[in-house]
Amino acid sequence: MIVKICGIKKIEDAITAIDAGAELLGFNFYPQSSRYITPKDCAQIIAALKDGGKEAIHVGVFVNETSDNVSSIIEQCNLDLVQLCGKESKEEMSTLGQLAFKAVGPKSIPEGDALMRRFARQNAPTILVDAYKKGAYGGTGEIGDWAIARHLARQAPILLAGGLNPENVSEAVAAVNPWGVDVASGVESSPGVKDASKIFAFIKAAKSGKEKEVTDVR
Repeated sequence: MIVKICGIKKIEDAITAIDAGAELLGFNFYPQSSRYITPKDCAQIIAALKDGGKEAIHVGVFVNETSDNVSSIIEQCNLDLVQLCGKESKEEMSTLGQLAFKAVGPKSIPEGDALMRRFARQNAPTILVDAYKKGAYGGTGEIGDWAIARHLARQAPILLAGGLNPENVSEAVAAVNPWGVDVASGVESSPGVKDASKIFAFIKAAKSGKEKEVTDVR
């Protein structure tokens, strides 16, 4: 099970996440988020990790940012992937090539299928499936619809987000069988402040979860 710890703001939290077993680190470039990080600070963290031999896939998280600005931050920070969480179009996503994947919050299986057809990319993660909340762009801590997520996970390797925490991630993995799981608020002591013990507990639980047939996850 792949784990992404999102909303990294400090080098200590990045090291903790990698040491605990996280494969992906998320850096939030949405200024209105409590997890916002400047490109300069992100670049310093990533450089320090590489200098220290700490390997991870570095993911930039953006909301309704221009392609030019995203490309500039990719280069400045040496990002590996880009997660688009706003109202970006397929055409805008395509300008970033295979670096970009879309975060969606479908309200139904038909809507999820339509979003998958529109935004799915070839490489994993094909798409990120988050909880739907009107006017929000992820990181709300609300649990998504696992029945929808499981339906989409049967089609392609998805990254599952939405209200995950150390107490429920094993159940989510069993119910959905995603390619990976994504967490931000679920491993924090307060908005934007990571908790090392929760990071370790989350990753241990995520990687111990096993798929099972679940019919009542709505």
